[in-house]
Amino acid sequence: MRIVNRVARDAAILAWRNMLNLRRTPGSVIAALVQPVMFVLLLAYVFGGSLGGAGYRTFLMGGIFAQAVTFNAAFTALGLASDMDKGIVDRFRSLPMPRMAVILGRTLSDLLMSVVTLTVTSLCGLLVGWRISASVPTAVLGYLLILLFAFAMSWVGATIGLVARSVEVAQSAGLIWLFPVTFVSSAFVSTSSMPGPLRAVAEWNPVSATATAVRRLFGNEPPAGLAYGHAWPVVHALPYALVCAAVITAFFMVFAVSRFRRVTRG
Repeated sequence: MRIVNRVARDAAILAWRNMLNLRRTPGSVIAALVQPVMFVLLLAYVFGGSLGGAGYRTFLMGGIFAQAVTFNAAFTALGLASDMDKGIVDRFRSLPMPRMAVILGRTLSDLLMSVVTLTVTSLCGLLVGWRISASVPTAVLGYLLILLFAFAMSWVGATIGLVARSVEVAQSAGLIWLFPVTFVSSAFVSTSSMPGPLRAVAEWNPVSATATAVRRLFGNEPPAGLAYGHAWPVVHALPYALVCAAVITAFFMVFAVSRFRRVTRG
């Protein structure tokens, strides 16, 4: 129990340190906030007119939330790779703190960044006509689900940051997988219009499950042309999204901690 308390305490301290360091990189913060706003405006007004107008804008926001926190994984990868490159992690090794706390501190600080991202994205959604049509407790559950998925994605980003051999590689590797994962999903369109094999991939995509579950929790029913399918992960989107978040977190947490021990051994 004492080691758990130590990890939690040290991780909280490092998370606060990471948040304070964001003042030195305002460009990355602005990019993390502008990206989802840009997608909302682009998809809602450039493509939304041919996809259902106001109904599509309501449908869109669940996908934007899922995409925004998925993209924040690149933020985690870059931040951890930068700390490794600058020797900051080596300094932490000289301190009496569990190694797990270093990675957990990074993922917790990026979870706080996801809270800020969701706040800005929600305000942008309200401006384009999106509304939550559910009770307050249910809406809170929707946001908690998004943050749970954000935490899972941050561990994916942490793993990429530790596997990459440089900041440049982490930047490229942290972004290259994000577009197929978020676009081959129901984040922006219904999977019913996709070819068979691609539709199956999209329906089982954790991003799709998270987006669909969030839409239902927010009471955002899709317009007629974007109706949900009948595959198991679509019908049971909420439990499937929870299982995906738990499995992704557990797998990449173990992998990241193991990798961190190897790269800091000595």
